[in-house]
Amino acid sequence: MTTEIKVPVLPESVADATIATWHVQVGDKVTRDQVLVDIETDKVVLEVPATSDGVITEISQAEGATVLGEQVIAILSEGKASESKSEEATATASAPKASDSAVKVIDIVVPVLPESVADATVASWHVAEGDTVTVDQNLVDIETDKVVLEVVAQENGVIGKIIHVEGDTVLGSQKLGELNAGATASSAPVASAEEAIGSDELASPSVRRLMTEKGLTASNVTGTGKGGRISKEDVESAALAAKSAPKAAPAKAAAPAPTAPASAALGERTQKRVPMTRLRKTIATRLLEAKNSTAMLTTFNEVNMKPIMDLRTQYKDVFEKTHDTRLGFMSFYVKAVTEALKRYPAINASIDGDDIVYHNFFDISIAVSTPRGLVTPVLRDADQLSMAGIENGIRALAIKGRDGKLTMDEMQGGNFTITNGGVFGSLISTPILNLPQAAILGMHKIQDRPMAVDGKVEILPMMYLALSYDHRLVDGKESVGFLVTIKELLEDPTRLLLNI
Repeated sequence: MTTEIKVPVLPESVADATIATWHVQVGDKVTRDQVLVDIETDKVVLEVPATSDGVITEISQAEGATVLGEQVIAILSEGKASESKSEEATATASAPKASDSAVKVIDIVVPVLPESVADATVASWHVAEGDTVTVDQNLVDIETDKVVLEVVAQENGVIGKIIHVEGDTVLGSQKLGELNAGATASSAPVASAEEAIGSDELASPSVRRLMTEKGLTASNVTGTGKGGRISKEDVESAALAAKSAPKAAPAKAAAPAPTAPASAALGERTQKRVPMTRLRKTIATRLLEAKNSTAMLTTFNEVNMKPIMDLRTQYKDVFEKTHDTRLGFMSFYVKAVTEALKRYPAINASIDGDDIVYHNFFDISIAVSTPRGLVTPVLRDADQLSMAGIENGIRALAIKGRDGKLTMDEMQGGNFTITNGGVFGSLISTPILNLPQAAILGMHKIQDRPMAVDGKVEILPMMYLALSYDHRLVDGKESVGFLVTIKELLEDPTRLLLNI
């Protein structure tokens, strides 16, 4: 039986690809999941593995050829690659055949990605080859440009092989590794380092490319990963060692003073280069798009926060006992914004081509700082939530954002964004629009300032408000009126409760 070796499905934005490197030749015997060829696009390098044991009988596209998605590039005749290899694998197995027959190999695959996501990155493996895992244990985090997806173990077993390491670009439903279901650490087949990882599999394509750029080969780099796998950090360390080697040579004569080279190394200026995460690249793209594609202006005002602070001081203990959540400022901000949006529907709208879309619901995006960057999960139907409901909703979104567990549904949509830079000490700022929304409100640090009240100077806790808006859709009169409404509602919070 023959199998066609095809180019993987290419992302929507990629028209074609190039055959970068063939790791096999016609007549070579291959094993299942062995990397056959690297396909290079203008963004990523894709590895094409063998789908079964067999022999390569035809290679129709040579290195350097331009190919399309799902194009046939070789033919594989299925069958046992080598009886000797089979016997060798049997000889090295540490458990009897009776126990091996109970072991079932399950593929660890990338989850199905949302329609708007072309590919993803292996963010972090939580297990290594040979580790024992239990059902539903998180094995690996897959990072997209919006959310982090967790891949869990389907059954109890032992991790057999990890194909794609951290930093690799993968597609939806692509195989990441293997789980030996039903195996234990003592009964799982253990292969030698040479069998587990071939010479071409010691490093991923991106690492091999980095070695080429640094003028290094696999023999010059010591792999610190499982089975001698080479990482980008190993390449950087080897390149740094090669660069400093000539300087270290004279140290031989100065053997009595071994601290001299160390102090010289410490005296050198160094730098660290790391790739942007997908989320950071997406944030950068969206911010530039907002600046370049909208007529963005910002208007400012200030609000006296003393009434709200007095109200919180008076009722925070009772509120927490009654609703089992603390009374913060964000619930007041959301209530005031929701009421102001009802009065100024143009700010609760968005531009779609030549049309204006007015939203009759109030989904508020809340800017949340996470270790991966700034995200804006959505608080749905904020107008229908109580103060306690708003506080609980925001707290739940913040915890999910911190733990990287926000879903696509929680990230999409939103008609208006609130960002609170005051928690970090920001006194005033000009927030950037969260497209396709028409406006964003920036809250800031509450600071005591001298204010003129009825002809007298009083020290009051004041906060600056900043409303950035798209002038194509929102006029100056509406933006100022919207901001003044929020100011008035926050300075007299009773109006929020009475809806006046």
